[in-house]
Amino acid sequence: MKLPRRAFLQLATGAAAVPAVSRITMAQAYPTRPITIVVGYAAGGPTDTRTRIIAQYMKASLGQSVVVENITGASGSIGTARAARAAPDGYTISSGDWGTHVVNGAIYTLPYDLLRDFEPVALLSSTPLLVITKSAVPATDLKELIAWLKANKDKVSYGTSGPGSPSQVGALFFQKMTGMQFQFVPYRGGSLVLQDLIAGQIDLTLGAASTALPAVRDGKIKAYAVTSNVRSAMAPSIPTVDEAGLPGLYVSLWGGLWAPSGTPKAIIGKLNSAVVEALSDPTVRQRLADLGEEIPARELQTPEALAAHHKAEIEKWWPIIKAANIKAE
Repeated sequence: MKLPRRAFLQLATGAAAVPAVSRITMAQAYPTRPITIVVGYAAGGPTDTRTRIIAQYMKASLGQSVVVENITGASGSIGTARAARAAPDGYTISSGDWGTHVVNGAIYTLPYDLLRDFEPVALLSSTPLLVITKSAVPATDLKELIAWLKANKDKVSYGTSGPGSPSQVGALFFQKMTGMQFQFVPYRGGSLVLQDLIAGQIDLTLGAASTALPAVRDGKIKAYAVTSNVRSAMAPSIPTVDEAGLPGLYVSLWGGLWAPSGTPKAIIGKLNSAVVEALSDPTVRQRLADLGEEIPARELQTPEALAAHHKAEIEKWWPIIKAANIKAE
């Protein structure tokens, strides 16, 4: 169901215009009070956990508390709207991900523009997916798996965790690259997909490495490739899709920080510096690694790098999602 524009606007906070001189003064003094990072999901999920880890360490360089506020609804769009309409003063920023800042733009009618209404701050981290199947699938590598899928194309079942989910959108990309069609079996969450994959009730899916690897290591399911051009530090023995024979099947669940459009560049710079410093901390890096998150190279932690990546992801995924006519539920 699409949420009407008015419903979003009622839940979002309007931003008053700030005179140019005041904005310069404000940027020079920033920050003078606590900063709020809005997360559009409930506490405890991947985006929330990533944000809280980094926010805790941003406090040291900013000299102010950094508070995470969870505003849920519409797959993260309510919280994103709140951040988009906040005053452009650096005190309310958005922590989002591939879902909130890419996919939602293709499946919802949003009251904000994902590119024009935000100033990128920094790419935080990402995690690729794994091509995984039930253990009974006879293929021993990705090329054999694709051959097996084509030979059994009328009966292959693929588990997804809902409309617009990484497993579903990734599968559409998989189909496009191979010319196959899967029988989608929808579930209400990734854990349920994995549960039925282990039980042999479905044939395959794309699953997060952090949750799928224990079952792979126990021999309960098979992993054929990581959906990236570099191997995962969590599973260095699993080849990339490039190495395995399906180059370019890249699906990454990445997260970033954005400020409302019009936020002074000096404030963006201070926020970015705080993120960069946090991402260089050994404790932060280890905590993110334990979650299966991979930290981008230093040159990819700039606002410009996030802007380019964000735009490229929208250009890549929107046509695929819209062609499949995926609608939010």
